[in-house]
Amino acid sequence: MRLNNLDNPFFIVLLAIAVVIVNTISSIIFFPILTLGILFMAFFVCLKKRYYYSFTVVILALTFIELNNGFKPLSLFLLATFVYVFLVPNINRVFTFSSLNSYIYMTVFYLGVTIVWSIDHQLSLYFAAVVTINLIIDFILFGVLI
Repeated sequence: MRLNNLDNPFFIVLLAIAVVIVNTISSIIFFPILTLGILFMAFFVCLKKRYYYSFTVVILALTFIELNNGFKPLSLFLLATFVYVFLVPNINRVFTFSSLNSYIYMTVFYLGVTIVWSIDHQLSLYFAAVVTINLIIDFILFGVLI
């Protein structure tokens, strides 16, 4: 079993706080779903390892990001739960690369965020570019720091 920083509940709490701060600052300049994939991975680890206090902080951070971006309340939480309950077991069954699964989970989650965004708003080339850039940034941060 491979250990990473997300196995530490204190790191998850600090990560959630940092994501909220980054999204608050970046909402002025950039579309603020930055590091949402890493927050989803923290959500995933909290459920898998049963870190319920850290899970509460992650849910609060997701709710803050939803309200900051104009998503419906708890839509990202429901999306993350759907991905965790229904899609992750199928992905684990199809792909056997344990090191790549986290990146696949983040990609699926960002696809879900795009679908949730398209329900209330119009999709544009700018939004697709922003989601792609955010996904690449999440891949880099997750691969290097976590």
